[in-house]
Amino acid sequence: MAYKISSKNGLELVMDTLKEANKKRDVTDKTILHSDQGYQYTSPEYHEAVKLNGITQSMSRKANCLDNACVENFYSHFKTECMYLNKFEKPEEVIQAVDKYIYFYNNKRIQKKLGNLSPIKYRAKVA
Repeated sequence: MAYKISSKNGLELVMDTLKEANKKRDVTDKTILHSDQGYQYTSPEYHEAVKLNGITQSMSRKANCLDNACVENFYSHFKTECMYLNKFEKPEEVIQAVDKYIYFYNNKRIQKKLGNLSPIKYRAKVA
């Protein structure tokens, strides 16, 4: 998993995140990267970078939030369990809270749909 945080949601952020993902794990032709239809993900630069890295691009249908249900579910938990519970004074505090929550979500937070395991423990079990 890779993520980047920025005050701007633009092509540069998306490309930096893609580079980070390539550093963190072996990307193969079995890797699928899903996104919405934002301008960043429909740009020629992004299409080329995905193709060069051997990634299969998946994109949600226009105005169909169900295509992104998994990510939307994560964001719902993230906002409820992290962002809405804190008052941030500085950007560094936001970055620290995001880092801490993502670690918690992946390593500690059990999920019923994963047999009451965290995502990391579930992945290790099925691997």
